[in-house]
Amino acid sequence: MCASRKLPAKQQRAIEILLRLKRFYPDATCSLDYETPMQLLVATILSAQCTDVRVNMVTPELFRRFPDAAAMAGAEVSEIEALVRSTGFYRNKAKNIQAACRMIMTEFGGDVPQVMEDLLKLPGVARKTANVVLANAFGINMGVTVDTHVKRLSYRLGLTKHTDPIRVERDLMKLLPQPDWENWSIRLIYHGRAVCMARKPQCDRCELADLCPSASLPLKPLSTPEPDDLAITPEHPTPAI
Repeated sequence: MCASRKLPAKQQRAIEILLRLKRFYPDATCSLDYETPMQLLVATILSAQCTDVRVNMVTPELFRRFPDAAAMAGAEVSEIEALVRSTGFYRNKAKNIQAACRMIMTEFGGDVPQVMEDLLKLPGVARKTANVVLANAFGINMGVTVDTHVKRLSYRLGLTKHTDPIRVERDLMKLLPQPDWENWSIRLIYHGRAVCMARKPQCDRCELADLCPSASLPLKPLSTPEPDDLAITPEHPTPAI
């Protein structure tokens, strides 16, 4: 891509937001505690409609009792239920966790698959969970993780007109460099928790307010670097969802 070619305005704004998020949250990482891809998979399933703080309170004992897919697959489902009860929807979560681990054992040789299509075959795994596991356990950015924070903030920031997670993800993948897809999600989650809350967003102290059409402040001119400075190249195409 020629360095002199300007990006569309929405993409410029998205990238400037990304650059600011990197400055504001330089050390942001996945907030779920895990040691193996299987543990991250389980923790992410448990995080549905539950805080990461609560999940991290539950998983130490869960993983002490059932440290790998083989152990989880062979457990009594009632034992898993008892250990994850406080995360909510515990019966369904326990059932899916055990079924996913059994499939990992029978179809994937005991290893969490590293391919999106294979991950989506696992019970309880949709694109959000698959994106988290691929990016954080294997360093593979195949999509943008869209949780409630990412969906809410991306809409408020005018980067999508959709609320369906799949459509939100598709819009974001078109705007952001592929190496930063998970980077974007993690930092936007931090910002959603700290500043841009669901009920009372704190626009008066938000460092993104001048870039946000939902804030009661005038938008400022953009000063985004050229595309080549942000790794938007043919080597990082937008894959189909």
